[in-house]
Amino acid sequence: MAEIAFPLPDLGEGLISATVLEWLVAEGDWVERNAALVELETTKSAVEIPSPQTGRVARLHVGEGEELSVGDPLVTFTVDDDRAGIVGTVPEEKETRRRVRLTPPED
Repeated sequence: MAEIAFPLPDLGEGLISATVLEWLVAEGDWVERNAALVELETTKSAVEIPSPQTGRVARLHVGEGEELSVGDPLVTFTVDDDRAGIVGTVPEEKETRRRVRLTPPED
């Protein structure tokens, strides 16, 4: 088993912090990747943050009503070692195909 911390992501538009409105999971819950994790409020809007991992919620680092900065730990997941850090698939390397025009275009 491995533990992976998920920090508050950069939500863009110059936002540097957010406040936790509501946790949609609890410590000990099993979550799937892309499932709703937490609702945050920024100076511009309220947003739901999806889970970046499939795993068990080991720790919620911030309580409801508390503020945190971008990059601060939000939640820690416990995941199987063979799944730690995997968030997608690695594309296959394929030989590049180039198309070459052998005759000039007609005017």
